[in-house]
Amino acid sequence: MIARLARHAGALCVASACVFAAMTLLEFFYFRGLSGGLPSLDMRYFGFTPDEGMEWLTALGRRGSENILVWHYLTFDLLFPALFSATLVSLILAAGNRLRRFSDLSENARSSFALGMVLPYTVADYAQNLAVARVLSDPIAANPDTLSLASGLIAAKFALGAIPIIVIAALFLAGQKEN
Repeated sequence: MIARLARHAGALCVASACVFAAMTLLEFFYFRGLSGGLPSLDMRYFGFTPDEGMEWLTALGRRGSENILVWHYLTFDLLFPALFSATLVSLILAAGNRLRRFSDLSENARSSFALGMVLPYTVADYAQNLAVARVLSDPIAANPDTLSLASGLIAAKFALGAIPIIVIAALFLAGQKEN
């Protein structure tokens, strides 16, 4: 089943881009207004300090926290990590299948390779979502340890997300050389 994702790479790319665009529009045109212009924790690629996290939560207030929880973490961010992960897997398989040595591997080996490249990102993204959603839903949980964990998970999510993108680029370039 996973190996068949390569056939749907284009559709998955379009769907991921649409969801990402909606999330980005919400960030810039709604969420930043709720926080007085501060970027959401998800947008801080290298993480944040506990003080920066508390500043954001304080600026949001109870109503802003609830709005972000509902409009981001309970809607788009439930869907996006899985959708983006499926997109990355499909692109790895599509780019890899253009290579003779990769396509000679068994279907299980190709699928396992693609999943192995993408799954760490998926786990980190959902773990980060849980950590931030917990802080948003229970302000008492917003202590330095919880905020540091969320910060570390955000940085890990972006770092681990870069790995499959690099693999896709390498497979694509290798396919260009081979053909």
